[in-house]
Amino acid sequence: MMNPVSARLAAVLAALALSGGVATVTGAAQEQSLSDQGEARREAQAGTQLSLREIERRILPQMRGAEYLGPAYDSVARAYRLKFIREGRVTYIDVDARTGRVIGRSH
Repeated sequence: MMNPVSARLAAVLAALALSGGVATVTGAAQEQSLSDQGEARREAQAGTQLSLREIERRILPQMRGAEYLGPAYDSVARAYRLKFIREGRVTYIDVDARTGRVIGRSH
């Protein structure tokens, strides 16, 4: 079963493949990313979910020895995807923004 963040990424990639328009999908993805970031800030300020800093404070110590490459936020899934690399291997940690619980891990 695909987690919500992976499902959304798959949908974006499918749209890209069907449209043949890299610029259109890239622009839409960037616009959605900015919208998601704003949504994450609003939800954290409202107290309905944890801030990115709190999520990072909980997850980064679990990834000792890996370089943290940064976050992405999915407003539909209300989840953060944190990206790490260690020895040339990328790992994604998906975290429920409401609870801080790890909901997925992929390599």
